[in-house]
Order: sequence, then structure tokens, then C-alpha cells
Amino acid sequence: MKILIEFKEFLKEYKVIGLAVALIIGLAATALIKSIVDDLVMPIITPFIPGGAWQTATFSIGPIVISWGSLLSAIINFVIIAFVVFLIAKYALKEKKVTKK
Repeated sequence: MKILIEFKEFLKEYKVIGLAVALIIGLAATALIKSIVDDLVMPIITPFIPGGAWQTATFSIGPIVISWGSLLSAIINFVIIAFVVFLIAKYALKEKKVTKK
């Protein structure tokens, strides 16, 4: 039974439950942000991409094929997620300037 007590203390000390909840919410937020990028942002960008298939847009240099459409999507996802995390840190922590501690 001592091992169970130690395990319970470990969970409390390192806030493992809170971390698990944050991970689950983060995964759900990632799916939401991916949907926003795919269904809202990219249709605006699509007319500027030849053929309109933005996720499959590629650039070929001989035998080398660069899939820049999926790269663009990943970059936009990252920027939106980073901005949302910044807003959460700024307003949830009620700090005037988010700083490294």
C-alpha cells in the first residue's frame, strides 16, 4: 500500500492530472484550429494557388517534389496555435507583458 501512497503524492506533486487535462484540451484545440485553417483561412488563399488544390500544391525541380501546400497549412496552424497560447498566457495569467521566468 505504500507504493500507492507514493504514487498519489507523485501525482499531486507534479500535477500530473492537470497536465493530462491540459493535454486533452490542447488536442481538442488543435483539431479546432486545424478546422479553422482548412475550412476558413485556406479557402481565402485557395484562389491564389494554381488549380485550387492548396494542400496538394507542389513545386517540382526535376525529380525533387516539394509539397508546399501542406507546409503552408502546417505553418498557418502553428502561427494560430502560438498566438492562441500567447493570448491565454497573457489574459489568463493577468500579466501586462508575457515574460520568460
